[in-house]
Amino acid sequence: MTETAVETAERKLYIESYGCAMNFSDSEIIASIMGEHGFATTKNEFDADVIFLNTCAIRDNAEQRIRERLKHLRANKKQNRDLIIGVLGCMAERLKDKLLEEEKLVDVVAGPDSYRELPKLVAEVDEGGRAINVLLSREETYGDLNPVRLNSNGVTAFISIMRGCDNMCSFCVVPFTRGRERSRDPKSILREARELASAGYKEIILLGQNVDSYLWFGGGPKKEFKNLTEEEKACSVDFAELLGMAALAVPGLRIRYSTSHPRDITEKVVHTMAKYKNVCNYIHLPAQSGNSRVLDVMSRNYTREWYMDKVRMIRNILPDCGISCDIIAGFCSETEEEHQDTLSLMEWARFDFSYMYKYSERPGTPAAKKLTDDVPEDLKGRRLQEIIALQNEVSKAKNQEYIGKVVEVLVESESKRSSEEWMGRNDQNVVTVFPKANFQKGNLVKVLVESASTTTLRGKAIG
Repeated sequence: MTETAVETAERKLYIESYGCAMNFSDSEIIASIMGEHGFATTKNEFDADVIFLNTCAIRDNAEQRIRERLKHLRANKKQNRDLIIGVLGCMAERLKDKLLEEEKLVDVVAGPDSYRELPKLVAEVDEGGRAINVLLSREETYGDLNPVRLNSNGVTAFISIMRGCDNMCSFCVVPFTRGRERSRDPKSILREARELASAGYKEIILLGQNVDSYLWFGGGPKKEFKNLTEEEKACSVDFAELLGMAALAVPGLRIRYSTSHPRDITEKVVHTMAKYKNVCNYIHLPAQSGNSRVLDVMSRNYTREWYMDKVRMIRNILPDCGISCDIIAGFCSETEEEHQDTLSLMEWARFDFSYMYKYSERPGTPAAKKLTDDVPEDLKGRRLQEIIALQNEVSKAKNQEYIGKVVEVLVESESKRSSEEWMGRNDQNVVTVFPKANFQKGNLVKVLVESASTTTLRGKAIG
C-alpha cells in the first residue's frame, strides 16, 4: 500500500493503492480524471474531502487489510461528516453491493473500467446518495489520458499498454474483476513514453496482465492474429513490435515490462530484447507450479516441459537474462510428490527471485466453484517455507556470481539503510547499493560488485 502526493485545489483527494503495479498505475489515471474536475491530491488523509482505496482482490489477506483500513477510517468520518470514502478497483468489482451494505461508511464503489465516472459518482454522494458503477468494458483503455505521476521517484514510470485478461486461470479473479483483454493504441503509448522522456524520466515499465498477448489492429475487441482480416493484419502491432517501437522512440530510457505468460512469450519478443540495448535483460515469467497435472488443474494451458523449453529459449537468446517467477504452494489436490516437482523446477531454472504464496481460495473463481481446497493449512505453510528457503539459497548464490563483475545501475533513490548510499537496479533488476560520491538520482552508474546477499548487491562506483 502507498498513499499519493501533490497539493491544493478546491477539494482534496487522498488515494491509497494496494496490490499490483497495475493498481498503482490506475491510481495515476484516477488522479488525472479527478484533477480535471477540481480535485488535487494530498498526502494527508485528514485534509481530504474524498478518500479512495484502490484495491486488490488477488489474495484474501489483501481484502482483509482493506476491510481493517475501512474500520480505521471511521474516525475520519466522525471528524468530518462530509468526508466521502470510496472503494475502487478489483475488490470493488468483486464485492459490489456488499461494500455499500456491510461497510456503512463506504459512499462510492467503482470498478476498474468506471474511473471516468468518478466525478459523477462523487456528485451523487454530494446530493445525499451513495453511488456504484462496476460495469466492465470491452473498449476502455484510458489511453487518451495523461496520468498524474503519484509518489514518483522522478526516475521510473509505469505505462499501461493493455487491460484485462483472457487466460482464465482457475485460481485467479482478474478476468472477472478487470474484464477481457483489450490493447491500447501504440501511438498513445509512444506519445506517453516521449512525454516521460521529456519530463526527465529515465525508465519506463510497460504493464499488462499478459503483455505477450498485446495486439493492436486499429480498434475493437481483441482478436487472435489468425482471425484478423488481411487489412487488419497489415496494420496490426504485436508486443514484440511495440517493444521495438518504444526502444526507438525513447533511446535514452531503459525499458522494462511485466508480466509475461509462459504460453505466449515468443522468440520474436526475446530477439527484440537482444536487439535493443535500452530494453533490460529481465523477464518475469510466472510458473505457479512445477508439476504438469497441477498446471492443468490451474488451467495454465502449458506443461512443465513447455515452461522449461521457454526458459531454455530465453537463455539461448539472452544468456545473461534475469528471470523471476511466481509460485503457489498447496494448490487444490497438490500431492507431496507434486510439491517436490515445483522444488526441482526451481533448482533447475535458478530463478533470480520469486514471489511465493500459499494458495488462497478466491470466491467466484473456477477453482472455488469446481475444486476442493483440500491441502491442510499446516502443509501449505510447510511447503511454502521450503519454497522460500530454496529460493533464498538460489538467489544468494546467483547474486554472489556478480562479485568482481561490473554492472550498470540506474540510481533510483537513497538506500533505506543509509543516506550516504544510492540504491538502484542493474539490467537484470537486482537491487544494487553503492556510496553516493558525486552521482545523482537518475544517473546510470557502472558499479563494481564487492559483496552480495540474498536480495542485494553492494559495491563501488567506477564510472
